[in-house]
Amino acid sequence: MKLTSEQLKALKRKRGELNYSVLELSEATGVSRWTLDKILKGHSNVHETTAKKINDWIIKQYMND
Repeated sequence: MKLTSEQLKALKRKRGELNYSVLELSEATGVSRWTLDKILKGHSNVHETTAKKINDWIIKQYMND
């Protein structure tokens, strides 16, 4: 599965707003820090479960705003 550019943008934006390190983002999303590091560097091909975890976290963050 591939994350869209909008999903990557939202992930990076929320990470910046919350001032999260990759490790803190990993703990918040449930995705390994190594996988997140690859995603943040532009590798958007991920497993379906990883995409779901990231999408769920993004939605949760925007619902809390």
